[in-house]
Amino acid sequence: MGGSQTYPYGSTSAVRAHVLAALGVLKLATADQMRRLMAPGHKDNKAFRNAALDLARHGLAVSEGSARDGNKLWNLTPLGLDAAAEVLGRAVGEMGGTARGAARSGAPHAMAVNETVIAITRTPATATRPVPRQQPAPMTPAAPEQAPAPGLVLEAQGMGWVGSWSTEVPLNLPTSRGSRAGVRADAVLQAPEAGLPVLFVEVDNCTESADVLAAKFEKYLRYFRLKSKNPLGSESPVWRTQYPSTGREGHPPVVVVFNPGIRTGPQALKNRMNSVMELARLVWSGSYHGAGGGYGDGERDGYYGYADAIPLLFTTLDRLQTSGPRTAVWWRCGHGQWETLPDALANPDDHDAWYARDEQRRRQREEAEQRRQQEWAVERDRWAQEPDPEPEPAPEAAPCERCKGPITGPLGYDLEFAPPEDGRHCPSCRTDLRQQHPTLRQAVFGRRPRSK
Repeated sequence: MGGSQTYPYGSTSAVRAHVLAALGVLKLATADQMRRLMAPGHKDNKAFRNAALDLARHGLAVSEGSARDGNKLWNLTPLGLDAAAEVLGRAVGEMGGTARGAARSGAPHAMAVNETVIAITRTPATATRPVPRQQPAPMTPAAPEQAPAPGLVLEAQGMGWVGSWSTEVPLNLPTSRGSRAGVRADAVLQAPEAGLPVLFVEVDNCTESADVLAAKFEKYLRYFRLKSKNPLGSESPVWRTQYPSTGREGHPPVVVVFNPGIRTGPQALKNRMNSVMELARLVWSGSYHGAGGGYGDGERDGYYGYADAIPLLFTTLDRLQTSGPRTAVWWRCGHGQWETLPDALANPDDHDAWYARDEQRRRQREEAEQRRQQEWAVERDRWAQEPDPEPEPAPEAAPCERCKGPITGPLGYDLEFAPPEDGRHCPSCRTDLRQQHPTLRQAVFGRRPRSK
């Protein structure tokens, strides 16, 4: 096999470091899974098998069983865990356990977690052999960039690397006797370069009931709500002592990767997702805040607050393996569609979105008021430029029937002692008519007013 006395299986130090790093994170893996996670450019997993055998010879690795597909499972010994901490640059206390004895049952859940980590990371393949040096060719103009040949599949870009991951992470809750693991995250990804300061991952093989799965999110919520006091006396979330801020409102995101396999059909998987989403509604839905009216007839607006909500995302293992994590393979509970990860983590109905809508309404009202002011100014200018209309002549009063003079009487006539107006005579004539002696008929029957 071309090995040495120290490493009889001929492994190289680089591949042995790959094995230590992979097992330090995954805890339990096959040689093929380690190859696909660390160096997918290798044509087969022979180099990783040899490296695991050499590590086992030195007491750093051990195989205690096989996966359900028949491939041998490897895990680290306590001494190997120390060596993996050195490779990963982590403290030994952060490495967790050695998964001793887990391989005896085939570890189906651990295998699904490994496949999830591989599908999200998608380590780019690199050449494993040095490229022979070529003689420099004559200088020629650079050829234009061409599209890939038909049938050539380009590998989708992943997120993070093996050192970005931790598996089987306990999230402790304080009790009267110290602390206990309130929930154990299957995996935790920290990839700030991909916009993920922290992402908690749960892998579901669809073997437990929807109620059991939904109950995990309530435990996550209790953990995220825990507060601790800093030296200055102010409170801050406990999870912030271990992980950086997400930069978004609310608690860190949690994603469920469903792995139905051949046991669960498409419709059953859809029903399971809907059941889990409804059972966990109080965890992810947020709280509605009405912002009042004043926007129009019957129009109201408001927003959802996510300060105490967990962004809960769904996806499937086959979607991640086929399309990669940077495509629209994420279903955010409450959004109602498949989205890319940045869109799924966004809150389009939160306070910032409402404030943007309110600002837009305010600008529209100001613009409408400016248009009205401009229209009024134009109308005032038009009125100022038009000539004043000629005053209408006063209607000519009818003359007195008796004297044919003005019915209002001569200028300066004292109207205080004049009889009431009758519309036919001037004040002087009304006075004369009142002072005339009545006729015999008028004396007997009284004066009868004449019709107009």
